[in-house]
Amino acid sequence: MSNTAIRNLGREKIQQILASVGSQKTDDSDKVEAAEYDWHQPHYFSSDQLEKLDGFTEKVANGCAQKFTQLYHNDFNVAIISTTQHFADEFAADNNAQGDYYLTFGTKDQTFGLVGIPGKTAIIWATQLLGDSKSAENSDRNLSQLEQSLLFDIASGIIEALSDSYDNYELHPAGEIVRGQIPIEFEGTKELCKITFSVKKPDSENSSEAYFLILCDKLQTVVGQKVETSKDLSAQDISNAMLDHVQKTSVPVVAQLASTMLTFEEIMSLQVDDILLLDKSVNEPAELIVEGQTIFRGQPAKSDDNHAVVITELCNTK
Repeated sequence: MSNTAIRNLGREKIQQILASVGSQKTDDSDKVEAAEYDWHQPHYFSSDQLEKLDGFTEKVANGCAQKFTQLYHNDFNVAIISTTQHFADEFAADNNAQGDYYLTFGTKDQTFGLVGIPGKTAIIWATQLLGDSKSAENSDRNLSQLEQSLLFDIASGIIEALSDSYDNYELHPAGEIVRGQIPIEFEGTKELCKITFSVKKPDSENSSEAYFLILCDKLQTVVGQKVETSKDLSAQDISNAMLDHVQKTSVPVVAQLASTMLTFEEIMSLQVDDILLLDKSVNEPAELIVEGQTIFRGQPAKSDDNHAVVITELCNTK
């Protein structure tokens, strides 16, 4: 059936057809693959912005590797492990980070976020800078005043690497290194971007991890504005789009000439050239059936050596 023929049915007739068609099961091969969408997590960035953010974080990782090389006079590799989006209240209720060390950063009049350094990582970084590998074995202890001062220098270098990757901001540490509760009071619904990275020597299998927590809106200059992919649609626009989609949906149609009832014994006794009498006379119309419902009636015909049906009647499907 051509699209023109379908449109000629009109909206009311199409609605009658749809009302008569039940839900149709599909096999596993017809299932549509869909990406998971967690409504409990923010989705501040679009896919295009996330691509730009990946490029930005790689640039930050390279800058951090240079800072570690300068501080330790040894080569280091820094790699981005993950970039995730969170609501601030998730960190306020996070008891697993109570042993982390934090250094906030921002401009003179704006707070951007913080560097988070797990306790084990803090011990490793500070003792390696002191050349004291034995002290690093006790990862549960508090840093000494000297070690905490060294950790501040390391974290400041990380912030400087982040600042070098920004085009419009010059970021500086704000305050001192603190341990325990996050030193910034974020609103619970504030959206944060967590950038987790690992640090290791090229010839070592062991690595240490740390992370940035940055307000998503402070990364706007990095990722750019969201590209609007759609405009506001009126109710009529939505209705027309849905109707257009319905008109293009494939629906199986069965043409039934007639039917009859036989006993199982009669069916078993049928042979080639037997004549089976049906329940309609030769001048009665065939039925066009959709999902078990007779939608149209028509006269059997032939077209280009194919069986055909000339539709003569639209059935009442109510």
